[in-house]
Amino acid sequence: MAADLSAGGESGLVLGHDDFALVRVPPARRYSWVSVAVQRFGQLSALSQFLLGATLGFGMRFWDAFWALTLGAVILELVAILTGIMGQREGLSTSVLGRWTGFGRYGSSLVGLVIAVSLIGWFGIQNAVFAEGIRSLVGGLPLWGWSLITGLGVTLIVIYGFLSMAWTAYITVPAFLLLAGYSIVSALLRHPFAQLVASPAPGPALSLAAGTTFVAGGFIVGAVITPDMTRFNRSAADVVKQTLVGITLGEYTIGLIGVLLAHAVRSADVIRIVTSTSGVLGTLILIVATLKINDWNLYSSSLGLVNLIDALFDRKVNRGLVTLIVGLLGTALSAAGILQQFQGFLVLLGVTIPPIAGIMVVDYFVLRRHRRALAESSASGGVPATVELWNPVMWVAWAGASVVGYAVQAGIPALNALIAAGLLYWGLMRLVALLQGRPQAYFREIPS
Repeated sequence: MAADLSAGGESGLVLGHDDFALVRVPPARRYSWVSVAVQRFGQLSALSQFLLGATLGFGMRFWDAFWALTLGAVILELVAILTGIMGQREGLSTSVLGRWTGFGRYGSSLVGLVIAVSLIGWFGIQNAVFAEGIRSLVGGLPLWGWSLITGLGVTLIVIYGFLSMAWTAYITVPAFLLLAGYSIVSALLRHPFAQLVASPAPGPALSLAAGTTFVAGGFIVGAVITPDMTRFNRSAADVVKQTLVGITLGEYTIGLIGVLLAHAVRSADVIRIVTSTSGVLGTLILIVATLKINDWNLYSSSLGLVNLIDALFDRKVNRGLVTLIVGLLGTALSAAGILQQFQGFLVLLGVTIPPIAGIMVVDYFVLRRHRRALAESSASGGVPATVELWNPVMWVAWAGASVVGYAVQAGIPALNALIAAGLLYWGLMRLVALLQGRPQAYFREIPS
């Protein structure tokens, strides 16, 4: 098949859509904010978000859970808007944008690797949950058989990129909303709304700080890699609108329904809650909705790996082909049950990803070291002609902030790591600039 050179590929096998994996998304190939917002909402209208709401409802009164969701959503929205505007302005994926926002060529390859490993892992784990739900309802095949089917199905969707993922969202999101509406109406017919709101938590008490941590920590990685999605937006205003709509509706609609149903059923068991309120069909819809976050796990991991290969080996590979390979790998590991043993490692990676946003935001919005080069290259639709080989300050800030996120348990670990990275990076870069005797610190550049 011919290569899609306009999408950043090179001669060779092209599978699916490359989706501008290494270049800017041109204005003509961007979408309305509604198309992107539906996908953002789809990430938050999934089994994991329902579980979050049920967990909060099992341990908190309604209004306490409401404030936990509110505080957590505000944190996520601030991070997603800042990183999202960067992606929209430059039209570049998270890992590629990292080359000119503090990480340099080799640092951005590590960003791609960390994102890829983390999201491939979560893709496999969530695929196992997806398959287990289908097996429990339908039967017929062993768990590994359903894992292969569900994993390959998601992989096929992601191979064809943003547009096919948007159509998946157009189907799964309305189905999920109908299910959520039916579930809550069924519960309210048996339990008056005022009674559910005023009832005490049915389980062990959960503090407001702990609840906020669950909300913000549960989606912080998704907020950090927002440029992968917002590079398809047309304006910064669209980024703000889709973030406010997608995250706010996701947290409140799905989260608060989970809270109310946990109070009604007096359980945090999501499958039991949905089965008791909407039956087998509702449970099936809930499980299938999981693929709307899992397709983005696979999509962002493929973007990270494409950038890694280009940065380290100067080889431009087709994103669709990379998606097929990592999708098969994640599916195979999921079917073998291996990834369930690595959840602790993936949680550890979770505190190494938030510092990426802290460093990128400070470099892009505060230090603005490469803003002129980005703006000049944007006029021609390209990328800056040169790039830092590596930035030693970034390595120190990233490592230090990751330690803070892992060791400091007070507050929200992921947020602690993000803020620590921004402060460390800003302070050290200012110190290096002072030692260099120039307004901004710069390091050796090479052709990009």
